[in-house]
Amino acid sequence: MSRLRKDDVPGQGDAIEDLVGIGFGPANLALAIAVDDHNGRNPQDTLQVRFLEQQERFGWHRGMLLEGATMQVSFLKDLVTMRDPRSRFTFLTYLQERGRLADFINQKSFFPTRLEFHDYFEWCAAEFSGAVAYGRRVVGVRPVHADGRVAAVEVTDERVGGGDRRTSLARNIAVGTGLRPTLPEGVTAGERVWHTRDLLFRAPALTELRHRRFTVVGAGQSAAEAVEYLHRTYPDAEICAVFSRYGYSPADDSPFANRIFDPAAVDDYYGAPESVKRDLLGYHANTNYSVVDGDLIEALYRTVYQEKVAGRERLRMLNTSRLTGVEHTADGARAFVRNLATDEELALESDAVVLATGYTHVDPRELLGAFAADCLTDDRDRLRVDRDHRVLMADHVDVGIYLQGGTEHTHGITSSLLSTLAVRSGEISDSLLLRRTGRTLAADRAAAVRP
Repeated sequence: MSRLRKDDVPGQGDAIEDLVGIGFGPANLALAIAVDDHNGRNPQDTLQVRFLEQQERFGWHRGMLLEGATMQVSFLKDLVTMRDPRSRFTFLTYLQERGRLADFINQKSFFPTRLEFHDYFEWCAAEFSGAVAYGRRVVGVRPVHADGRVAAVEVTDERVGGGDRRTSLARNIAVGTGLRPTLPEGVTAGERVWHTRDLLFRAPALTELRHRRFTVVGAGQSAAEAVEYLHRTYPDAEICAVFSRYGYSPADDSPFANRIFDPAAVDDYYGAPESVKRDLLGYHANTNYSVVDGDLIEALYRTVYQEKVAGRERLRMLNTSRLTGVEHTADGARAFVRNLATDEELALESDAVVLATGYTHVDPRELLGAFAADCLTDDRDRLRVDRDHRVLMADHVDVGIYLQGGTEHTHGITSSLLSTLAVRSGEISDSLLLRRTGRTLAADRAAAVRP
């Protein structure tokens, strides 16, 4: 099939990309791999894709690549295996090329360190350096009309810091901009007040501790990991862990509960009534949200107990407590913490306040500008999204807007997680190909099961 060209659209001249990906984290990297695998098998019917990434190089939660921290998903949930274990981009192929396959097997573990998995991501990303423009920020998305229809989309980007604007023309875009850190209401980040996203960027710069105290706010995995890291790294400092629960809650990683992360669970969730979707998210929130790996909970508890025995308690668990405010000071930060049971308030003079207070999805409509008016929404103003992860659009729009995240309300708990990236990227790649012929992923699946 011949490719649409810019000269098919008024005022344009070069070939149109099949897809421009906005962001190049693990999600769009998995999509790049899926397209590459397809192109390798079908050289006569290739997809042309490129990506824009505001970071200067590939990076995934670099501020939390703590020494010894392990992944919470199996290495088999890499970027390709659950879609095609024969792909050259599997984690096992990476290990073989790095000369560590036998060593990894001898560990008898499904869970590599986060540092190693990040190195795997970088190993994959290096294969696509020619298809990714790093250090570029998207500043505009504009629909391009032809014959009364939106036939393409123009994506404008510029170098981070400003200047050097460029435009790309595409038939589809994939929004993979990741998550935005959230801070407690009324709290602003600063020199000594950080979200955990910045932990490894900020903590090592503290060469002198005046207060010899860190305050860590949050009850989830990142909070517990930050507590453990700071306690280990600063042996003369007190670490105050602040959370409203009575104690850290363990993540449910039992086999049956883990089925909520299976690719088939996405089909079940997508087709379920809204009330069932709400129930499923509630039932299985303890697999992912505000929970901590059991081994880390036990390790922190042992530390608290051993310090009590030794008579020097550096790790303080301020449970049933809530952060009520933070003041920036000349030599640190002052955290105000209220005990929910007694209403007593403490003012903790801290060398730094670390906020493990989670993330929120970036609404893709922020990128789309006036084009957002063509996106269909539900009665709660949430984007309506088809099973192939494509935003449902007004009838006159031919452009596909694919979402790599932000679809928990339609596709379930795995929306922002690694578990189904391999399968999801294949579904988006298939959808791009099917839409060339005017078909949809749902219709193609239905045809495949007809007798």
